[in-house]
This record gives sequence, structure tokens and C-alpha cells, in this order.
Amino acid sequence: MPITKSQLHKVMHERKSVRKYDASFKIPQEQLEELLIEATSAPSSSNLQPWRFLVIQDDAVKKELRAIANNQEQVETASAIIAVLGDTEMYKNAEAVYTKNFELGYINETTKDFMINNSIKLYSQLPQEALTNIVTFDAGLISMQIMLLAKEMGYDTVPMGGFSKEAFAKHFDLANHIVPVILIAIGKAAAPAYNSSRIELNNIAKFI
Repeated sequence: MPITKSQLHKVMHERKSVRKYDASFKIPQEQLEELLIEATSAPSSSNLQPWRFLVIQDDAVKKELRAIANNQEQVETASAIIAVLGDTEMYKNAEAVYTKNFELGYINETTKDFMINNSIKLYSQLPQEALTNIVTFDAGLISMQIMLLAKEMGYDTVPMGGFSKEAFAKHFDLANHIVPVILIAIGKAAAPAYNSSRIELNNIAKFI
């Protein structure tokens, strides 16, 4: 069955990385909150939802961040910067996550207890590098949802990995278990994004 040209298909292909923003345009905080709530439907490792967000709207703080983010113009001119962070101690939330799933009737008590105990045992013993890789992967999943939802809401975005994560963590006084992953600029485009080509499928996929 062929892929239908659905609203999702339309949004996927209309989303482009925009780097020129209308600095006078401000997205209401209520809409940013709604965006993040909807984005948290993304999957995550063991459903531990390790993503954390620092949403920077203040112009003075954005100016400070620009120095940390390789002087990228959009950091200062976008309506907001959504810093997607990862919590490498996400397993400490296992009890709250699975207890809520049990209370909502999604799982039985035996499954709840197993998942809590298994998650804590497994993740608490992993080295920091492995935990960082896990939360980085999960942050990528929710970041894509943020950008697609933003486009559906009529806003533009650009993901940015070009920033000093060490300087970011120090500047915003992040706890040691909170890992900066990506910055997403969001706002109203002041100029259209460049289009871009894609590598042909036969060069990137093999069917066996």
C-alpha cells in the first residue's frame, strides 16, 4: 500500500532548517508549553523519558547563549531556544513512571514491579558513557517531534549541535547528571530556508 499524502507527509516535507528569524516576533509561552507536552509522546528507552528542557526566551540570556553557540545569529533572533537535555539518572523516575502506568490501567501490578526493579538494576549499573549515549538517542527522538509539531503550529525551527556543551552546562549551572544534547531555535521565519537534496536510497539502504 503506497504512502498517502497525509498532513504528516506535508509537514515533514515543508519543515526546513530556518536560520533567519523575525526578532520582533514572540511565541506565547502557553504555546511553547503545549508544544513540549505534545512532543513528550515520543518513545524513550524503557519509557523512562530522560528528556529535560531549558526554554530560553529572555533576550539578554539569548545574547549570552550566542557566545556559547558559535555566534550563530538565530540563537539571538529566534523567538525562543529550546535546549534539549538528557538526565542520566532517569532510572530514579522508574517508580513514578510505572506506578502511574499501573494506576491508569496500562499494566498490571506484576509488570509494574518487574519494570521498576529491572530498570533501576539495569541502568544504575551502566557507565556514564553508556547512559549519555542512551539519553542522547532519546533526546534525538523527541527533538524531531518538536520540530514537526512546531511546523504544524506555523513556526519554523533549526536544530543546532554546534555549541560548547561544557560551557553551556557551566553557564546554566546544570547538575552533573544533566547532559546538554541539542539546541532548537524556534520562531517566525524572516527569510525562506534553502532547499536541500537527499542521497538516493540505493546508496544508503540495502534490502536482504
